[in-house]
Amino acid sequence: MLTSDFDYALPPELIASEPLPDRDASRMMVVHRDTGEIEHRMFRDLPEYVRDGDLFVFNDSRVVPARFHSIEGRQEVLRLEAITKLHWRCMVRPGKKFFLGAKIMVGEAIGKVIEILDNGERIIEWDTLIDDKIYGHLALPPYMNREDRADDRERYQTVFAKDPGSIAAPTAGLHFTPEIVAQLPHAYVTLHVGVGTFQPVKVAQLHEHVMHSEQYGLSASTAEAISKAKRVISVGTTACRTLETSGGKESSGATNIFIFPGYEFKVVNALLTNFHLPKSTLIMLVSALASRELILRAYDEAVREKYRFFSYGDCMLIL
Repeated sequence: MLTSDFDYALPPELIASEPLPDRDASRMMVVHRDTGEIEHRMFRDLPEYVRDGDLFVFNDSRVVPARFHSIEGRQEVLRLEAITKLHWRCMVRPGKKFFLGAKIMVGEAIGKVIEILDNGERIIEWDTLIDDKIYGHLALPPYMNREDRADDRERYQTVFAKDPGSIAAPTAGLHFTPEIVAQLPHAYVTLHVGVGTFQPVKVAQLHEHVMHSEQYGLSASTAEAISKAKRVISVGTTACRTLETSGGKESSGATNIFIFPGYEFKVVNALLTNFHLPKSTLIMLVSALASRELILRAYDEAVREKYRFFSYGDCMLIL
């Protein structure tokens, strides 16, 4: 298949750069795979779709402030991995300033570039710890076209976030309130969302794309709940990738699973997800669960109905 097969036209004014005042006030498009029917509902209606034997699976990864600016504000570091507390694997900007041996000051800490990797990432060694709460910023998606604010620390985080490690939020979970979570039979997995979620597919042929790797974990209690469920509803593509990597069994490790049409799902029966970027691996995943034709028709209808798109946008329930 071609990357261009998953393109669609999106008016920029439909990109949601701000969250709604209430988490659960989003619209929800319901797509029925068996009939092709499309319904327009509100997210608060989600409990109406629960059947006996359902299990909702959430990603409980917590977003960490991973973006840091130099003290004069002209250089930027995005922490991809804390190899140790003082050794980070990073993306940097501007790259020409981060030559081997170059130094950067963040707060009171001085970092030195000790290695440049083949892909352009840097290994930076710090002389003292950096306080993320003071100097760290959330790495909001580039399409929001704004800097993070204090209120993003709460809103760009799910109410059930627990295990720190994500650079980006598992955004399908942002709609949930504690009250709605309590109404649903549920379990948790963990997948730490990396910066690769924002990176475009740069190859023309899908089979040539190399998926980024992310750390995941699925506990024994969640595996047991899955084994007893009649229908597993994944909340988000990150939970979906975890479930499909693990086969619903207790496990942990790294996954670079790439799900696109032709993939046969082993665990996931339904999916709640946001609306995704054109030609992204995420729209390819949802097209694998439904079909490319049905998903593109649904997206065209979402544009006509002026749904809000991407991280802070509305959601789609694929049944």
